[in-house]
Amino acid sequence: MPSTDMPSPSERYLAAKVRVQDSNTDLGDFKAGLNFELDDFQDTACRAVQAGRGVLLAAPTGAGKTIVGEFAVHLALQRGNKAFYTTPIKALSNQKFREFSDKYGAENVGLLTGDTSINSEAPVVVMTTEVLRNMLYADSHTLAGLAYVVMDEVHYLADRFRGAVWEEVIIHLPSEVAVISLSATVSNAEEFGAWLGTVRGDTAVVVSEHRPVPLWQHVMVRRDLVDLFAENVAFDETAPGTPGERAPAPAKMPKINPELLKLARSESVSTGRDTVHGRRGGSGSRGRGYQGTPYQERENRSSSPQGWARAASRPQVIRALESQDLLPAITFIFSRAACDAAVQQCAAAGMWLTTEEEREEIARRVDNACAELPDSDKEVLGFWGWRDGLLRGLAAHHAGMLPSFKEVVEDLFAHGLVRAVFATETLALGINMPARTVVLEKLEKYNGEAHVAITAGEYTQLTGRAGRRGIDVEGHAVVLWQPGTDPGAVGGLASKRTYPLNSSFRPTYNMSINLIAQFGRTRTRTILESSFAQFQADRSVVDLARQVRSREESLAGYEKAMTCHLGDFNEYAKLRRELSDPESGASKSKAKQRRDAVAHSLANLRTGDVVMVTGGRNPGYAVVLDADGKARVPRPGVLGLDKEYRRLNAHELAGPVEPLGQVRVAKGFNPKVPKDRRNLLAAVEAKLAQPTAALPDRSAAFNLTGSAAGDDEAIATLRRNLRAHPCHGCSEREDHARWSERWWKLRKETDGIVRAIQSRTNTIARTFDRVIDLLAGYGFVVADQAGNLVPSEDGQRLRRVYGEKDLLIALTLRKGSFADLDAAELAAFVTTLVYQSKRDAEGSRPRMPSVSLEQAVEDVVVLFSHLQATEESHKLPLTSEPEMGLVWAMYKWAKGRSLHDALNGTDLAAGDFVRWTKQVIDLLGQLSSVPAAPPGFSSTCRSAVALVRRGVVAYTTVENEPVQS
Repeated sequence: MPSTDMPSPSERYLAAKVRVQDSNTDLGDFKAGLNFELDDFQDTACRAVQAGRGVLLAAPTGAGKTIVGEFAVHLALQRGNKAFYTTPIKALSNQKFREFSDKYGAENVGLLTGDTSINSEAPVVVMTTEVLRNMLYADSHTLAGLAYVVMDEVHYLADRFRGAVWEEVIIHLPSEVAVISLSATVSNAEEFGAWLGTVRGDTAVVVSEHRPVPLWQHVMVRRDLVDLFAENVAFDETAPGTPGERAPAPAKMPKINPELLKLARSESVSTGRDTVHGRRGGSGSRGRGYQGTPYQERENRSSSPQGWARAASRPQVIRALESQDLLPAITFIFSRAACDAAVQQCAAAGMWLTTEEEREEIARRVDNACAELPDSDKEVLGFWGWRDGLLRGLAAHHAGMLPSFKEVVEDLFAHGLVRAVFATETLALGINMPARTVVLEKLEKYNGEAHVAITAGEYTQLTGRAGRRGIDVEGHAVVLWQPGTDPGAVGGLASKRTYPLNSSFRPTYNMSINLIAQFGRTRTRTILESSFAQFQADRSVVDLARQVRSREESLAGYEKAMTCHLGDFNEYAKLRRELSDPESGASKSKAKQRRDAVAHSLANLRTGDVVMVTGGRNPGYAVVLDADGKARVPRPGVLGLDKEYRRLNAHELAGPVEPLGQVRVAKGFNPKVPKDRRNLLAAVEAKLAQPTAALPDRSAAFNLTGSAAGDDEAIATLRRNLRAHPCHGCSEREDHARWSERWWKLRKETDGIVRAIQSRTNTIARTFDRVIDLLAGYGFVVADQAGNLVPSEDGQRLRRVYGEKDLLIALTLRKGSFADLDAAELAAFVTTLVYQSKRDAEGSRPRMPSVSLEQAVEDVVVLFSHLQATEESHKLPLTSEPEMGLVWAMYKWAKGRSLHDALNGTDLAAGDFVRWTKQVIDLLGQLSSVPAAPPGFSSTCRSAVALVRRGVVAYTTVENEPVQS
């Protein structure tokens, strides 16, 4: 914990001297406007900004990183320059816009978030990172006079979907612009800073592990708070380090509280699970005093330890925190539905966390904020239940909520009027909503494919919300005890303060064609090779090259040890390996030939073939009902004389299956109908009783003996050559052979490392080449008279389309699939190109609202199928499939139907619908400005925007002015 000692006279003198030096500087002026002293790391970073250097600042959540970005904004205003403040999400952009507007005046601050444009030519503009990337590619005149770009949450460049945008911006910003990058604490800050230095010039790397508000770690067992660690250890004391320009040293994990280990062992014994992997705790102090009831007393209350292992209910958790004066609290639950349910559960338990005066203030703020919300939409939006929760001091916060509802929750929480928020992890990203306590219900989440454990970095980001600077003397992180909880694993998450920042950069179609248009192919390859992704790959190559040099020295020693006076032992060893490989592979070769022959015979079976199945669980005669010849792995369905229907698998059969005859299978045959089965099997038995008829030979493509015979002959030749070699008669032959085997094994490993080096060198540029080859195949780039690649007319349209399906959208434009659609149909159709369901789409394609829309959807499905096949052949990441799940809802909404009617029959939350509608509006805006559009298309796009921007959508969207480009 920070020292409370008074500064010495010399320290006071030095501080006074610094204040005098700062008094006539921009930094001094900035400090004078603050009501607190800057921490050392903040002061160091601000001085670097003042000196004209770029800055990478890595510090814990809540440590005050943004003050450095605010100083850059202050400098821009003082010096008559511009500053852009970029964020990864619109909610954070909106928050910073409000803060800067309050501080510097609305006339000096603008906002650009894709669907919102306010005062875009102001000296300070807050924007999402994608907007800045698009401005750079469009060479927007708004960039004139730009001196500073603040990249908040820059560690987001690791995001596999959107992370590349951050690198694009960093690479393409004019060299005179200073970049101030604000990051969560990462373990490779120096590496990232070194890359920034190569692409941006002089960059100061400032790393701090210190939290101004200490963070204490607990586990809640039922309703008792138990310290996680045995020692009196807070957040930054588990990872010692001094703020400044060096990364903190790795820390040793403190001892786990022995009470928790004892509880886990008791649970493990009673359930038969081994859940304890943590180290034994020692005696001594156990932390901050929130130790709860001693474990022995709890054990005496119940004969079953599992009674204490059950997690507390959500109302019990909030009541327990309230009794310890640990509210306000954020409880992270990795499910939107569970966040809403938590509020309902607490309300149902009769919970009130607010006073009468606070309820009046909440009601006033909520009613004012939602005054323009149409009454017809309130029921669909769950307004009254949401309002009731707020009056009680309870709220949910997740991406499925209406954006304006989330803003109200954030405002009320920031002013202490909401005391318990149940949130998904999106709240942990940037939005300024600190609490006294953070609760994690579980330490795993669903990532879209499977339930996975959260990482140490995610744990740090989530729990970093605990402890309000200037309000709380300490923050608290609480993990709920669940059956199977491993205290050691929790301790590992809580004590690891950093995680590596790895690039997710790859050239996209839009990025590649924009770079080709601006810089040409050769210079573009050079630009891409300057990415952080290639920088990291090249750094790893240095270590791999060092390994190769070391191994080559060992290989030379092995080669000397296997030297034979009778001849070239390397040559002799090669003969031995050549003999060993076919001998061991001969049986595998024969087995593979047999499997291939079986698969070939199954693929050639026809409906009605009578066969003898010689292997599997039910050998015997059977008739083929479902031929499966076109499948990659054929599994024809057959009906056996035992009246059982089954599918044949190649691996179950002893050999190829050949037809013995053919019978007719009636068109309406149903194997589940006894009469149909009896009639067909009678025909099979009659066929088998007849003399064998000649059938086409369907196995001619396979020769089971020829290849095997060739293998035997090759083996015999190798044996003769081996015996004839001079080294065969050496008395030390086997000793030499052992060194030879070591040499060969090491040679293979070394060659593998060399291949890894080759694969990592210029990887980004090679991917770019494949992207360009694909675009050239589609005619989006063509050669000009000088032989240089330039965008075609279709390529120019692709340059203005941003999104994960950028090329598919451009192909759809070229196909003319939009041409016959009216405004409502166009809005509905655009959803197929932006919407992504949280679940895998199932079932057949739904019927479309109109014939024109049906044809457009058919076009995009065919185009997607061809594009994906082309991407596979070019070894490129696959474009995601167009989805139809939002078509009907958007069509009904565009036709003027109510929100209730639009969402009826879907599982969409109203907030999700609004969010997707904004993305539809964004894409329609892009399409309205593509060059060489068909006559009337731009007008239809604008009409579509007007149709869907109404009601609740308009209520949550600021009226746009055109974004300047």
